[in-house]
Amino acid sequence: MAIVLVAEDEKDMQDIIVEYMKGGGHSCITADDGIDAVTILKNTPVDLAILDIMMPHLDGFSVCKIAREMYNIPIIFLTAKEGEDDKLKGYDIGADDYMTKPFSPKVLLAKVNALLRRSSSENTPETLTVGNLTLIPTSHSVMVAGDDVDLTYKEFELLRFFMQNKNQVFSREQLLNRIWGYDFEGNTRTVDTHIKTLRQKLGAEGRYIVTLIRSGYKFEV
Repeated sequence: MAIVLVAEDEKDMQDIIVEYMKGGGHSCITADDGIDAVTILKNTPVDLAILDIMMPHLDGFSVCKIAREMYNIPIIFLTAKEGEDDKLKGYDIGADDYMTKPFSPKVLLAKVNALLRRSSSENTPETLTVGNLTLIPTSHSVMVAGDDVDLTYKEFELLRFFMQNKNQVFSREQLLNRIWGYDFEGNTRTVDTHIKTLRQKLGAEGRYIVTLIRSGYKFEV
């Protein structure tokens, strides 16, 4: 499951895209204009962004430029124009793909899945190591000083996310959205409970997960 930002000011189009993304197993965060999209990008980790070019307040090109300064996530543009100029401009500022309206939502979902697979293979190293703590994504295994640590799926995903984003502060809401999904109906206590258990299982290496009062957590190295 990935968290997908859908920035589209046409409500009907937005709903269709969200429906297909959810049908493909993904979670969605929606933005009705470019300002909303930038606010979401600044406050919530997302795995991929679908940006309409013609949005109120701030167009998709501007949002893409800002996103590229913060993240290396796949970005798909939606455009009502068939000309080459917009596409060339989009690729030049960092777009990964284009869909011209009207388009097939099934094809859009296929492109999303392909970009996510490529992004995952490019950005996920075989082994993550900090001190005596080792995480191997391909085998879903964790070791402390060479001894296997039995983690649940969510505990493993939390630890992997922290180790891939060292020294970055994440609020409980951000972690909830990233690990459990934007549509999760639980509350932030879920994050606290999982982190408490994760620390206990990691023993001395649990010290890397630092609590920041009124801010959240970070993996401090």
